Amino acid sequence: MELEKPWRPMVWLSDRRLELMDTVSSYKPLCSSVSKVRVLLMGPVGAGKSSFFNSINSVFKGHVTIQAMAGSSATSVTTQFRTYSVKAGREGKPLPIILCDTMGLEDSTGAGLDIDDITSILKGHMPNCYQFNASAPLHSETHGYRSSPELKDKIHCLVFVLDGCKISIMPDKLEAKLAAVRRKANLLGIPQLALVTKVDEACPIVKEDLTSVYKSPYIKDLLQEASARLGLPLSCVLPLKNYSEELELELPVDILVLSALQQILRFADTYFEELDDRLSNSEVK
Repeated sequence: MELEKPWRPMVWLSDRRLELMDTVSSYKPLCSSVSKVRVLLMGPVGAGKSSFFNSINSVFKGHVTIQAMAGSSATSVTTQFRTYSVKAGREGKPLPIILCDTMGLEDSTGAGLDIDDITSILKGHMPNCYQFNASAPLHSETHGYRSSPELKDKIHCLVFVLDGCKISIMPDKLEAKLAAVRRKANLLGIPQLALVTKVDEACPIVKEDLTSVYKSPYIKDLLQEASARLGLPLSCVLPLKNYSEELELELPVDILVLSALQQILRFADTYFEELDDRLSNSEVK
């Protein structure tokens, strides 16, 4: 049964899509030394991190496109640390955002992304195209290691990407890894939010009509469960459907992707505001 009223208001009109696209493309980071916000996408293997980048790219290119390798294999398709820029249109200017894609987190010990590597990424030490090595995390002698990263090299917002069909069966070890990542990010003052992907696969109501996503009691419960497992407020958890099998753009998909992007930029603003506060406080002392 659908809820009578959506529990979050959402406008599903093409004017809203244009408004959101304009908000994203005209965004400027609050810190003058940073021209682009760096966002780290993190989550289990196959959750849709690379697909989220491809979906953003598709919205701004005006057609469905694939740039980051995405797939559904049991092990991570992404084996390198990759940074991606998005252009507004075929020959448009780059958007003020860099998306950092990583190897997927795995529940078994010694597999997937290493916690020490995550710290290196958050602090801005890791070079682009670094090849992950499960047996040896990045160290200061590694080629390309940034020993003195600038603010523009650091992560300004951390985004957890979770598969909506697998949240209820998330292994304890994976949940513990996500909690460890959150602790690292909290220490560095990095704001975090979560995207719950594949909402159309998780709920028949939403599969029939994506605009019902905020009228589905099941999706609300799903986002609440993601909130509880990550220890994030519900306001920091958003539903998402990436482009996967479609050949043409669809308005509701675009709206969800752009709404997520808008929230990410707002969270990045929080990072810069709090950084400014910390610097002001240290100067007073």
